Amino acid sequence: MCSILLLCNLLLSLTFRAAPTPKPTLLGVVATQSGRVAGGTNRAGTVAYYKGIPFAAPPVGALRWQAPQPVAPWPAVRRCQAHGPSPIQPAPAPFSMWTQEFLIPTAPISEDCLYLNVWTSARSASARQPVLVWIYGGGFNSGGSAVPIYDGEALAQKGLVVVSFNYRVGPFGFLAHPALTQESGHRASGNYGLLDQVAALRWVQQNIAAFGGDPQRVTIAGQSAGGVSVSYLVASPLAKGLFGQAIAESGAGFGRPLPTLPQAEQEGVRYSQALGATSLAALRQLPAAALLQQPGQRGPVLDGYVLPTPPTEALANGQTTPVKLLVGWNEQEGLLRGPLQPAADFQSQLQQRYGQQAGPLLQFYPASTEAEAASSQYRLARDLSFGLPAYTWATAQSQWLHQPVYVYRFARKVPATGEYVHYGAFHTGEVPYVFGTLSAVNRPWQPGDYDLAHTMMAYWVNFVRTGNPNGPGLPPWPAYQSARPQVMLLDLSPSARSLPDQPALNLLRSLPNH
Repeated sequence: MCSILLLCNLLLSLTFRAAPTPKPTLLGVVATQSGRVAGGTNRAGTVAYYKGIPFAAPPVGALRWQAPQPVAPWPAVRRCQAHGPSPIQPAPAPFSMWTQEFLIPTAPISEDCLYLNVWTSARSASARQPVLVWIYGGGFNSGGSAVPIYDGEALAQKGLVVVSFNYRVGPFGFLAHPALTQESGHRASGNYGLLDQVAALRWVQQNIAAFGGDPQRVTIAGQSAGGVSVSYLVASPLAKGLFGQAIAESGAGFGRPLPTLPQAEQEGVRYSQALGATSLAALRQLPAAALLQQPGQRGPVLDGYVLPTPPTEALANGQTTPVKLLVGWNEQEGLLRGPLQPAADFQSQLQQRYGQQAGPLLQFYPASTEAEAASSQYRLARDLSFGLPAYTWATAQSQWLHQPVYVYRFARKVPATGEYVHYGAFHTGEVPYVFGTLSAVNRPWQPGDYDLAHTMMAYWVNFVRTGNPNGPGLPPWPAYQSARPQVMLLDLSPSARSLPDQPALNLLRSLPNH
């Protein structure tokens, strides 16, 4: 009898030891302030995603060209497993250096577009993980959060809660008009796309804790027009308190001219007249396709409300949100320039525009031969559009605001075949490395590209976590100092180096209108 009892105890012991320890589950249904949402999980079961969550009412009908309004609550659990419609814009088609992976899906596209997405690896709402909020580019005329290279799964695997959202673009996002100004209640019009961004950031503050995120540790990040948006949010009083850190890739608004509200309103009047709309009601009744076909104001405005003062002036006066900053640009972004000019015409143009400063400029951007002139035009276009705004921000951040700043230069010539081999480290080329989405882009990636992506993701994740990109096993990235500016060169062998363009950028900063 005793031996039987011992045998039973042994079997029970083995049974308990063999039972697997249950793994903590990901978040399931999450309760937002507007209602409960159900998402999905990745194949490995390590990341939960919630796509197509409405953060504002559809901006259609009477809400076209109004600030985003509260979303109507929903009583039942809402399935949020697919991206919401991209903002209304012309149908996406590959062009220049951008293949389909860099563009929004062909459908759905709609004025009803104010949706956001969340990726999280948190196992409970109390996780309090740092939050990265992504703002897409597209020149304020195109783009959307459903672009394949913006998938947040890989970054969420690293312990971030990743949020991306849509904002209105083109005339739907940035049309100014005297009648719109009059009805607004703020004596302003034209920055509806920026107001959408502020509304999404407010949603993050109100809801991200339910997804395991920490509303006190929010980093806003964006590329191209998204990077410009980041700088405008830093400069806008409406966004104060909504984030504490900023990442701007190949885009900053400091030093860029903005139309004044009266100028934008005049353009809006011309726009409505060209469409045959004699009233605001008639303008709102026009089909979206008609609005897209007519050129008009399609970017942010110095409206006195969202942007009360020029961003560079706000920066100089200490009126911007104090942030820790990571900023940079790419080596071959000057390829966005239009048709090249012959060497003699290029020299003449510099003379006409800059007068006595043309001589010093030609020292940095020489044009003694046609090949030299072509190279100089590309480099000048890169420096004026991307290098100078980032350099201005980084220098002010270090010298005037005494806030930490880290500057990079992405120099990896993105592997390619066919016509794409000519584009090198092109505009947007760094984004799949940052998001860990190389597999979403049809390019002949090499092992070194995956190593570079691993390094860049680590830098970005560390910055979101701590405000400092450095970490164990990574090449040291020195903080930017205006006296001895160093940047991190992001190539197959990342390393810090002195900013090679500083003398040229200093000269450009001294020129009129810069």
